[in-house]
Amino acid sequence: MYKLFLTLRYLRKRRIAYFAIAAVMLCSAMVLIVMSVMGGFLDLLKTKARGLLGDIIIDNRSYSGFPLYDEFIADIASWPEIEKATPVLYSYGLLRFSETTQTQTVRVVGIRLADVYVVNAFKSGLYYETYYPGTTTLAPQAQPRVGFDPQEIIEIRDEQGRPVGTGPRPVLPPEHQAALERSWAAGLRDTLTPPTELTAILRAAGLPEIVGVYDLVDDHGPPRFTGNELPGLIIGRDIIAERLPTAAYKRFWAYPRGCAVALTLLPLSATGTADIPVKQPFRYVDDSRTGIYEIDSQHVYCDFELLQKLLQMHATERVDPETGRTIGTVPGRASQIQVKLRPLVAGRPVRPEAVAQRLSEHYHALAADPRFDLGFDDRMLIERVEALTWEESQRHIIAPVENERRLVTILFGIISLVAVVLVLCILYMIVLQKTRDIGIVKSIGGSSTGVAAIFVTYGAAVGLVGALSGAALGTVFVHHINEIQDFLTWAFGWRVWSREVYSFDAIPSTVRVEDTVAVIVAAILAATLGSLLAAWRAGAMQPVEALRHE
Repeated sequence: MYKLFLTLRYLRKRRIAYFAIAAVMLCSAMVLIVMSVMGGFLDLLKTKARGLLGDIIIDNRSYSGFPLYDEFIADIASWPEIEKATPVLYSYGLLRFSETTQTQTVRVVGIRLADVYVVNAFKSGLYYETYYPGTTTLAPQAQPRVGFDPQEIIEIRDEQGRPVGTGPRPVLPPEHQAALERSWAAGLRDTLTPPTELTAILRAAGLPEIVGVYDLVDDHGPPRFTGNELPGLIIGRDIIAERLPTAAYKRFWAYPRGCAVALTLLPLSATGTADIPVKQPFRYVDDSRTGIYEIDSQHVYCDFELLQKLLQMHATERVDPETGRTIGTVPGRASQIQVKLRPLVAGRPVRPEAVAQRLSEHYHALAADPRFDLGFDDRMLIERVEALTWEESQRHIIAPVENERRLVTILFGIISLVAVVLVLCILYMIVLQKTRDIGIVKSIGGSSTGVAAIFVTYGAAVGLVGALSGAALGTVFVHHINEIQDFLTWAFGWRVWSREVYSFDAIPSTVRVEDTVAVIVAAILAATLGSLLAAWRAGAMQPVEALRHE
């Protein structure tokens, strides 16, 4: 009991111990912040990679693509491990907004939208599909415009909420209005995007708010679709909206849903030869946010079959150059196949690596299959096809980040050894100052082990208080790290986290429980270790020698 009593007494009364506690606290917070940010970056990288690519990626790393993708997908559809597979096309193009004359180089991705919804997490990042479910399509469509319903008169209020008159209710075309009311009934609200004047009117009337940006009809008549029917195009959100420090996106009236845009593409042959550029008008139907800045600021998505035709990668007749006669068919080409696996088959977990190996072997076998009429170039494209798990395909990015996390954690751990030295010095000073107390304890029967235990316990208590304080400080700092960076940027122009460099548009701000526990335990052990020399010195002190100095 006397050990605990003296430990608590020294902890409260010896102010010099506060320096040791502060050192442990700051070192613990520093290590936890580093582990959380680096670990969060790594976790986010893995989550986004898997969400964007599916479980297995089949690719030949060529913009010329590879043939027999549909035949391959049909073959593997019966495999019990395969839930869904979809082809993808990649190319580059020039995107132009006709209303603003904004022109930008983009990476064009051709997808089968319904399949992609199943294979990866693309759907969860679509803005208009979230609030208007079922209205995002890549098929040809006209522009939806907001009109007015003369049958429903609502009260209009100003910004202060005071009535200023009445008017017909603003409404969308029936398909979009019905989708909006479904999401509204489900409790979906866009709380991040700053409200528009139209939104404010509907909000004041207690009606479902028109989310996003829609053009108004020119004659204040009923809602309707206007303009020519053009193919749909999904655009990366950072291309058409401005990200605010609050993590919200500011949308502009210059980019209403359904506005016309033009995309210029450069077709490539199977041998990589460039052809004449082609220009195709589209309608902006939705915007996508993956959370990866490089993708959200550069990627646009259109229908797979349309892009394939524009790039001249669709199936065509094979013509004999000497006779001009049709001698077969040149198969269509895709850039990639994304595969989603079932988690369990017959009660056993599916091993993605084993499935990827089987998929590679099966694809290479197609080159020798007599069912298909393949030319030399087609066989060479198939020869380079490789099936990889999502983790293997991103290993060149994930592995360096994992190594950096370990290295930085070790470096900051070494720096934190200053806390061990500080605990050692402070406890040693306390031992030298408390020789009288040590002598009294020993003279009334306290053992050397008991005296040593006082200072070991004292060191552990310093570590416990410092570690808990540091964990709390580190957790609060990490949770508000983006706000702290925004303040530093505003006040001093310092921006540590660049979206262009680190890909993600925000600093990871999640503290893992296992990291917190590891830091607390390590801090307590380090402080206890730092107290051992002082504890040994106190335990070795003789009562007569201790009292002689008093």
